[in-house]
Amino acid sequence: MKSIHRKIRHWYTQHGRTDLPWRNTTDPYPIWLSEVMLQQTQVKTVLDRYYFPFLEKFPTIEALGNAPLDAVLKQWEGLGYYTRAKNLHKTAQLLTQEKAADTAPVLPSAIDELIQLPGIGKNTAHAVAAFAFKQPVPVMEANVRRILCRIHAMEQADEKALWEIAYSMVDRQNPFEYNQAMMDIGATRCTPKAPQCAACPFESICQGKSDPERYPQKKRRTVPTREQHIMINLYNNKLALSQRQGRFLHGLWGFDAVEVPLCAAEEIGEVTHAYTHFKLRCKVYLYDETEPAHDHYFTPHQIRQLAISKVDEKILNLYLDSMT
Repeated sequence: MKSIHRKIRHWYTQHGRTDLPWRNTTDPYPIWLSEVMLQQTQVKTVLDRYYFPFLEKFPTIEALGNAPLDAVLKQWEGLGYYTRAKNLHKTAQLLTQEKAADTAPVLPSAIDELIQLPGIGKNTAHAVAAFAFKQPVPVMEANVRRILCRIHAMEQADEKALWEIAYSMVDRQNPFEYNQAMMDIGATRCTPKAPQCAACPFESICQGKSDPERYPQKKRRTVPTREQHIMINLYNNKLALSQRQGRFLHGLWGFDAVEVPLCAAEEIGEVTHAYTHFKLRCKVYLYDETEPAHDHYFTPHQIRQLAISKVDEKILNLYLDSMT
């Protein structure tokens, strides 16, 4: 692997995304933040709209840990998968509470300790260890998984086998550059469709290069559609909202879903939203209350200041459009 490692380091120097801000810091906090934000989210989205504003609002682990959850969720708004934000906040709280007097809270460097923290799974723990603490361990995100499957012509991505392969291949002298290069090669060369095999540093050892799109095989799945009736309850020109308590969108404010809309309610339209595992279709109804029947009412302007989901933002926009 020494020859391959040299090729990878050279490739990373020439073609790697070396200007990404989380690759140019030794502070574990922004590195950890980037790893969490990049789960299920493209680099461009994180870089253009979320990474810098989040760090400006919460520049340290302690600032994040001391912030109210509402403020954290508002800053995360639109990025989706809000459990990431809640676990990020929860971990920051734990680290802040456990820190010694007159010291700043810090992430542990050991993988087994990192995995014990909320929202930090095996890959995130390895990424923080490799990038923040320069430990000789591999990472295993989607791009790396695809590269390993193609190199070894594996149609099925067996997680245990892939981790064993990853550990056997990692450049222990240069784990930072190696792992960053692996992700970049997967993102720009060993792509899901039309991979550029001739420009890949692994071309000489890749067993799957004759038919790369065969590896790994994707599981086919159908995305179900869920339907909801949403009530916009209006009183004194303010809209009723509730803070969600269930696991899905927990902590965000939103309009109430009902089994059956009130007979006197007026249907004002429909909104749809696609999540990873299902599509949501909401029929939206407006009801003018003669007296308040809910705990919290807000003006549309006030709602813009709250942490709400994308689908609730669409519902609010539908209401505002219906008023014009």
